[in-house]
Amino acid sequence: AKAKNADMAREAMDTMREGEERMYQLFEELAGKPTKLIIDLQKSLRTTPAVRLDTPAVVLVGAPNVGKSSIVRAISSATPEVNNYPFTTRGMTLGHVQVFWEDDTTASAAIIPEVNETLKGRFDDEGLSGSYAFTQLCQVMDSPGLLVRPDNKRNEMEALTLAAMQHLPTAVMYVMDLSGGAGDKCSSVEDQLQLRREVRARFPRRPWIDVVSKYDLGLVDGAREELHEILDGAPYIELSIKDDIGVDELRDEVMRMLGEVRVVLDAMAAVDGRNARPEKKKQE
Repeated sequence: AKAKNADMAREAMDTMREGEERMYQLFEELAGKPTKLIIDLQKSLRTTPAVRLDTPAVVLVGAPNVGKSSIVRAISSATPEVNNYPFTTRGMTLGHVQVFWEDDTTASAAIIPEVNETLKGRFDDEGLSGSYAFTQLCQVMDSPGLLVRPDNKRNEMEALTLAAMQHLPTAVMYVMDLSGGAGDKCSSVEDQLQLRREVRARFPRRPWIDVVSKYDLGLVDGAREELHEILDGAPYIELSIKDDIGVDELRDEVMRMLGEVRVVLDAMAAVDGRNARPEKKKQE
């Protein structure tokens, strides 16, 4: 109204400019911080891995700096950061492996898909996929390291790992570095084995495989005996990504666990009427 009733155009323009500046100040005072938070959230969501709840997945769990990220790189399309310091992985990193199913529960083969295939969510090589009942892009997740401590003392990264295990239908690959070089005083051999005991007790029904990584570096004295005592006869894989030891065996175990998760997902889908299974490829 002040600008409308101004005697001169210049006075009206100055009044409008003052009004715009005041409106901007009010916006900053009342909505500036919430708007910035929304923008930051939007940026964060763009980089958040899109986990499919209807697709089999394996999550790698263990103490910091035990070699989880190197394993994910070796068996999936993910490229997580790999460095020699604790908590290199600060969020969930999602990779994919293309699995070819002989039947509803038996995985016969797997390959690491190219980036464009991962984005499409399907593998389109009819010549290869036509030899199997169906094919599916399964998930491999690298998670932040866990330490031996009560839940109320855990940081946000550790809470994220436990939340993924609690709420996502995943198999578990528990990774240990028993060489004595895990790089953190809280990731000693004793702590890693204690952590394994606690996590397994927390998720006793999950498909599970134990992996002793960095096997080329050797094991500290007494570590193998302690491991055998905790595992109580359960199998484990001795793995060296560097020397290609145990990698094929690990891939076979991953496919086995994905098959077990697939059975659970199909049962869940049958209950609520949705089909978690991809459409079967017709045989020529």
